[in-house]
Amino acid sequence: MNHKDVTHPQCGQLLWISRTHRHVTSPKARLVWSTPPLLVAVGWVATAGAATWAIFNDDTAGRVLVGLAALVAALLALQGTLARPRLAADSNGLVLRRFASKRQWTWAEVNVRLVRTRRLGREVSTLELDAEDDLVVLGWLDLGVAPEDVADALRELRT
Repeated sequence: MNHKDVTHPQCGQLLWISRTHRHVTSPKARLVWSTPPLLVAVGWVATAGAATWAIFNDDTAGRVLVGLAALVAALLALQGTLARPRLAADSNGLVLRRFASKRQWTWAEVNVRLVRTRRLGREVSTLELDAEDDLVVLGWLDLGVAPEDVADALRELRT
């Protein structure tokens, strides 16, 4: 978003600053969204900490439980590391990176929806990409920003 200064027409005094939407007009414009790098780093640190604890602890049941937690943290951190950018868009369509693959759709092949759901007393927004055989649900952790912002940017890019 850009900001526009609104001034008084006669005296030139600044009255307010309004927010204006940046329109994507360049056919070469490419937008990308990914898991925040800080969260990926936290995942790797949690993996190292849990693995270290599991190796040096004498409690067998605790070792198994924390070892499984370390494995899950490692898989999530690996997903955040390898699937960068998670979602990319340009005038031709969308590209979604997964754990070990990449999927591409043209704008005609995919329907983009913003879905709001009430869970545990709060409203959660997700971005749904509905293609022929795939339904992909992306949240804030996947995109690094609010799904509403991504939906707005995709709507601008698509038109």
